[in-house]
Amino acid sequence: MTEQAGTRGRFITVEGGEGVGKSSNISFIADYLAARGIKVCRTREPGGTAFAEAVRQLLVKRDAAPMPDQAELLLIFAARASHIEAVIRPALARGEWVLCDRFTDASYAYQGAARGLGQAAVAWLEEWVQGSLRPDLTLLLDAPVAVGFARADRRGARDRFESEEQAFFEAVRQAYLARAQDDPERIRVVQADAAIDQVQQSIRQVLDRQLKQWGTASAHE
Repeated sequence: MTEQAGTRGRFITVEGGEGVGKSSNISFIADYLAARGIKVCRTREPGGTAFAEAVRQLLVKRDAAPMPDQAELLLIFAARASHIEAVIRPALARGEWVLCDRFTDASYAYQGAARGLGQAAVAWLEEWVQGSLRPDLTLLLDAPVAVGFARADRRGARDRFESEEQAFFEAVRQAYLARAQDDPERIRVVQADAAIDQVQQSIRQVLDRQLKQWGTASAHE
C-alpha cells in the first residue's frame, strides 16, 4: 500500500527493458509536470546518492569480475536503501513529485525473473527496505526485445546488463508485463516501439487521466 500523508508528493516511476526510450520520455514527463506547476525531483536507480552511484558503477561495468546473482540483488537494494532515505522520502515529505528511472519493479524483472532468484526474495527485501513506500504510478514502456536491441546498438558500447543474451531480456519483458497485468491500477503499459511523438502522446493521455483522478489537473492548469 502506498504511503499517503498530508501534502506528501507523488511518486512516479518509469520502467522498461533496454532501448525502450526511458531517458527521453522521462525528460518529457518532467517537462509535462513542471508545466503544471509541479516541483519535480528527478532521479534514477541504481543511483541518486553518492553511495548508490558508486554501487551503480560496480553493477554496470562490463569488464568487472563475475558477480553472484544474489550479490547483484543485495547491492541493488543497498543502493535503494540509501536512495530512499536520502532522496525519495525527503522529497516526498517536502511535497515534491519524485520521478524515478526504474525502481523495485526492475528488481522483480531483472533479478527475480531473468536471473532466476524468484519473486519471494525480492518481495522480502522490498518489504524490509521500503516499508510501505510504493510508487503511486508506474509507466511501463514496452517494446519487442529486438527493437530495444537495435536501439541499444545505436547508442554504442553496451554495459554489463545490456550485454546479456536476448532470452534474458525476453524474461525481463514478460516479467514486467505480468506485473502490469497483476497491478493495472498502478502500472500503465505504454507501447514504446512507435514514433516518439506517438509514444509521448500516449504518455500524456495516461498522465492527463491520472492527474484528474488525483485532483491535480484543475489545481495546476
